[in-house]
Amino acid sequence: MKIISWNVNGVRSVYKHGFSMWLSKSRADIVCLQEIKAQKEQIPEKLFSSEGYHLYFHQAEKKGYSGVAVLAKKEPLQISYNLGLERFDKEGRLIHLRYENFSFINVYMPHGGRFKESLIYKLESYKNLFRYLRGLKDKNIIIAGDFNIAHEEIDLARPDSNKSNIMFTPEERKQLDTLISDGFVDAFRKFHKEGGKYTWWPYMAKARERNLGWRIDYIFVSNSLSQKLKNSFIFNDVLGSDHCPLGVEMDRSLSGHG
Repeated sequence: MKIISWNVNGVRSVYKHGFSMWLSKSRADIVCLQEIKAQKEQIPEKLFSSEGYHLYFHQAEKKGYSGVAVLAKKEPLQISYNLGLERFDKEGRLIHLRYENFSFINVYMPHGGRFKESLIYKLESYKNLFRYLRGLKDKNIIIAGDFNIAHEEIDLARPDSNKSNIMFTPEERKQLDTLISDGFVDAFRKFHKEGGKYTWWPYMAKARERNLGWRIDYIFVSNSLSQKLKNSFIFNDVLGSDHCPLGVEMDRSLSGHG
């Protein structure tokens, strides 16, 4: 089973840059997107039926902002869209698909603001996310998306000059410590211990060409699913957004196909 996550920074923009061809080549069972920046009626119609996917969509109330979507080959048993935090839910930041053998959650966590003006909201969102996860009866959980935090120094090109900057402050990094201590595994780090692998690059100073990036997008799986992981990867050569896609391969038995 192949799962891919991508902050597309505007689904209409990546659609114009060959998203449908990329999706076809991906052969993914589940593709989750963040920061789609569109209302459902603005999504290109081909995306609804492209490659046999079912589309699940959580748009922000504010037009051209935030929002998440999931393209899934298999229909879920149940779908949820709300975390229980009003601002977070109005910004369309979560989709939860429940399947027979696992739960899949797509999240787009708040950035926090360049000047940390929304850091309190960001930390409150994490607090609510942990409460939500701890309350789930299903303990086989995959959670993917843009977490807007670089966890360790290895996860960004210039850790020393960013220690007090948003996305790398101690209080933010502790949120991913909590997620891991709550029983989740960082799928990429299970297979890749080296640095220099990032998922986001600023739009300045040719940062992407120079690989001055951050790894702020993740796929976490609960400990109970760790042995089902076969591989994890970052598609840093896929363009169209300031983020690149990342993914995992998991045992096919998880999907119910054996």
